[in-house]
Amino acid sequence: MAMFVHLTPRANISRVRRSGVRTTMGNEGVHGVFCFPVLPSYTVTHQWLRELARHHGPRGLVGVYLRLPDDEPVTVGHYGDSDGPERVAAAEAVRVVAGLEDPRGWEVFIPRKVTRNEVHRIREVRQVTGWRYFPDAHGTAPCTCQGCVEPGGYGSRRLLERNPHPLDGPPPPPRVLLERIAEASNRGDTIALREALSWLGQRRRGPLDRVTALSGHPEPLVRATLAEAITPWGTPGVDTLLAHLAEDPDPKVREAATLAIETRSTNSSG
Repeated sequence: MAMFVHLTPRANISRVRRSGVRTTMGNEGVHGVFCFPVLPSYTVTHQWLRELARHHGPRGLVGVYLRLPDDEPVTVGHYGDSDGPERVAAAEAVRVVAGLEDPRGWEVFIPRKVTRNEVHRIREVRQVTGWRYFPDAHGTAPCTCQGCVEPGGYGSRRLLERNPHPLDGPPPPPRVLLERIAEASNRGDTIALREALSWLGQRRRGPLDRVTALSGHPEPLVRATLAEAITPWGTPGVDTLLAHLAEDPDPKVREAATLAIETRSTNSSG
């Protein structure tokens, strides 16, 4: 039998004892239970504790220890692996994780509910174990964009005051952005050009006649950014320009323009 630990809020103890561990949405849209093999190292075994604790309230988490048959189908992989997890038996998942030089960030997924008969025991765990955000995050400057900073999280206000993200907040006025676009075009700075276009994309209407010429820019990424930037605009002529970009010789530009057309169509019908 393979042994795993599943971390859950302390408030769920009664339910787990009564009916087992219920499923959540997991890999590839499949419902199941996330867990980690019980290894000789307590710290490695419970490495997910601090990261999960950020999202489960102030009462802390407990460890639910599970026994599964060695041939139980599971998936195993690193949470950041773009190739997706590997489908293996439970015993093989333990062997894979135990053999890694650095198993931090790895996880096992059971694609079904865990019954109460498979729960070996429930016990308290040390709440300071593990990493937060991602392994080796300590000592790395945190990202302060709106997508990464947790609103109301511990220290978030001081973090934003100390290091505001350059792409958050109110955008510069169109006049300033058009000046930046002209200057970036003159010196061939495609990074600054795309950044200014992205700022313009935060507006509901924009100076379409001043940026239409960028549809012929030699850099495909600039043309793709143009398509993304004008997507939300209600300015007359946007659909015509997107239709032109949808026939661009570069596949990335065509993809960006096609997605923009679909987004506008969905928004208008909704």
